[in-house]
Amino acid sequence: MEGGLETELSPLASPAERRTAFRIFHRLPFRLETRKSPSKPLTDELCNEEEHNKTTETVDDEKFEADNDDESRNGQRKEEAQLNGQLVERTDILECAWHRRQEEADDAELQAALESEEEQERKVALGTGSASASQADLGEKIDIYGNVSKRAPNDFEHISTFTLLSVYFSWMMLLLFAYLREILKRIGIEDDKSNKERPELKNFTPLFSDFESLYQRNCYIRVRDVFERPIASVPGATVDIIDRISYDGNWTYVHPGSKTNVINIGSYNYLGFAQSSGPCAEAAAESIDREGVAMCTTVHERGRSVSQHRLEKLVAEFLGVEDAICFSMGFATNSMNAPCLVDKHSLIISDQFNHASLILGCRLSGASTKVFKHNDMKSLEKILRDAIAYGNPKTHRPYKKILIIVEGIYSMEGSICNLPGIIALKKKYKAYLYLDEAHSIGAMGKSGRGMVEYWGCNPKDVDILMGTFTKSFGSSGGYIAGSKVSFELFRKSYLIFSARNQPPASEFSHRLLQQSDVPSNRTANLHFHEYHYGQRRHY
Repeated sequence: MEGGLETELSPLASPAERRTAFRIFHRLPFRLETRKSPSKPLTDELCNEEEHNKTTETVDDEKFEADNDDESRNGQRKEEAQLNGQLVERTDILECAWHRRQEEADDAELQAALESEEEQERKVALGTGSASASQADLGEKIDIYGNVSKRAPNDFEHISTFTLLSVYFSWMMLLLFAYLREILKRIGIEDDKSNKERPELKNFTPLFSDFESLYQRNCYIRVRDVFERPIASVPGATVDIIDRISYDGNWTYVHPGSKTNVINIGSYNYLGFAQSSGPCAEAAAESIDREGVAMCTTVHERGRSVSQHRLEKLVAEFLGVEDAICFSMGFATNSMNAPCLVDKHSLIISDQFNHASLILGCRLSGASTKVFKHNDMKSLEKILRDAIAYGNPKTHRPYKKILIIVEGIYSMEGSICNLPGIIALKKKYKAYLYLDEAHSIGAMGKSGRGMVEYWGCNPKDVDILMGTFTKSFGSSGGYIAGSKVSFELFRKSYLIFSARNQPPASEFSHRLLQQSDVPSNRTANLHFHEYHYGQRRHY
């Protein structure tokens, strides 16, 4: 096939164009079927046919055959010219091959849909009942953990048009009155209690933009009493807050000296482990007597502590992977490890709503970054397909590595990533996957192993598993987990110059992951998270 295509391309394309077209063409995960060139010259074949026709057929038959041969040759030449043009213009051949494959996939889906409808009609005719038919529509699938999956991606994220318009209208009215109050403050009708800029600093660069200042003075200040509440206790299931009173519209506060015990729903302490008593807190206190509060050195100088080494082994065992590395800061786990995975010859495909730490890591890596729509598999596949087909638009060379970065649970939206769909695209286009489970680890899955367990996926299908101990585990720091071979790269990178994880935090997390003394209320919280998201995602 390769030799035939090259022979057809040579009359219409230069050697450089042929190499460019074939270099892109051979990297496709599929091949375009073409008709090979005839092995014999067309003139010899026509002569043989004419001699044979003269001896075996009549004149009318010869004329009929000649007309058919002319038509077939003309059609073949048109096909060859069209194919040659497509090979020269690589965009045309990629689109042609892709549309052809899409048509075949659509035909297969249509055939499967017709067969399923016929099967359902047959079941109804046999009297199997509507319950079994509805159960089949759920698409039940038993995962590797033995759980039954009935989840529909992004089913809970759609909102009605009325709700959308109501929210937009409320924001428009809020901003409209904010600008109106700014006008009243400038003309002196309303008292302005905000900080004033000194005259000698008037020509300096402003610290905030005009809109940020407007929003803070007129919108945020009205609900400031809900935020920034000073805490006077351990941030457990309940917390003591210091009472305060404002007489000037939340510009200033007066503290009467009393406290109020309230339910804590404003922290990342999902399972309630951040307490001053219990087996985890006692283990952390004992580690202070053995190893101190901090090691006061880098990994390069004195290596890892015993508690950190035990914690890394337990994290890898807990997640079902080969190796893990623990860090002293969750934000830096994302922002500093991305440059170790990719370089300027790589491509990062990031979700639209990824965390700020992931965005900073993408910028520090120096790699090309493209953003796909939130949880949109079609948008992700289009970017993957274009990246493989066209390569780097600056250098016109193929990317050496493609890394997909997503979150398990998106902290600001509360949505869940479509992990099975992302893994399928990752395998299809031979990309790498980085999964941030900062908010999902410990809080999702029947045993708290995050979105991988929740979806019933194989942990080895995710190249880099990232998580933090500051959320569900009630400690501090973060981790990354994956294969042992790839993690040798991390251990020889900037990690040797970083501070080691604090022994009390490592011991606290290690004691928690052992799960030997986990109270029943923690397990109930975990099951509540599983049930809550499961109900929102069922058909």
